Amino acid sequence: MLKIFLGKLLNLIPTLIGISILSFILIRLVPGDPVLLLLGERGADPAVYAEMQKSLGLDLPIHQQYFNFVYNVFHGDLGQSIISKRPVATEFFDRFPATLELGFTALLFAFTCGIPIGIFAAVKRNSFWDYFLMGGSLLGYSMPIFWWGLVLILIFSVQLGLTPVAGRMSVLFEVETWSGFLLIDSLKQEVIAEDGFEPFLSALKHLILPSIAMGTIPLAVMARMTRSSMLEVLGEDYIRTAKAKGLSEYHVITRHALRNALIPIITVAGLMFGSIITGAILTETIFSWPGIGKWLVASINARDYPVIQGGVLFIATMIVLINAIVDVLYIYANPKLRT
Repeated sequence: MLKIFLGKLLNLIPTLIGISILSFILIRLVPGDPVLLLLGERGADPAVYAEMQKSLGLDLPIHQQYFNFVYNVFHGDLGQSIISKRPVATEFFDRFPATLELGFTALLFAFTCGIPIGIFAAVKRNSFWDYFLMGGSLLGYSMPIFWWGLVLILIFSVQLGLTPVAGRMSVLFEVETWSGFLLIDSLKQEVIAEDGFEPFLSALKHLILPSIAMGTIPLAVMARMTRSSMLEVLGEDYIRTAKAKGLSEYHVITRHALRNALIPIITVAGLMFGSIITGAILTETIFSWPGIGKWLVASINARDYPVIQGGVLFIATMIVLINAIVDVLYIYANPKLRT
């Protein structure tokens, strides 16, 4: 199994190289000059402009800039932010736990709701509930995240006042992070001793709407995939044999049908992580969530080339790694593919 995983990783290297070249070129095609944005009014002085451009390495030909970037990456250096002057890797890992916490919560919401919905729709095939649930999943898949997020804010935050509008935690609380996950850090003994469970509840309330907005599309995909996979399995001979033996419908579905229907669901679950990361860019911008999505949007506006290049490469690496892991899990779940 390890040999298969390593082989898939080697096959993914050309993908990462292609992504690095594409992101490197596309960001430079976007109108705007990072030096002019950085200098402001002083950018009118040609000498100052030329000096700043040289100090950032932007005076070199574009192919030389790319080769320098690749050379530094292989030496563990993703560059330094033009705006903050901090290493790109440091800024990424400072914000990544926030995105990871939001992504895990969104996936948890998608799995815990999407799989039962898909199972129920498959069991009630061609009934009112089947059409209603699949119609709802199609609607959820069709809604743009930016629109759906604003609708959730308008209803639950503005009209009903049940959840905060934006942010990650109330400014009334200060929690020192050691894991990066506020839901975990707010449960430390010293925090509970000082403020009780209020910081945890505040972090949880701030997490509800962004996770729902981000998890709606994966939920819809998971529900439809689960239904399709379950319908295929429910028509097999061993399911009819299990029913003929007198097993209850619950045991037939959970112990026989669902276990075999999980193979394609595992693949979709892994691919959903990629959509979670890309969905974070819109969701974090709408809800002012301090993660890598909001960080990348701010960097694009500022034309912070090192941040954009490093951030995109980090995200692409995570996605291709997850895809490789999913492929291995797929082979592990289906022994026929091991040959």
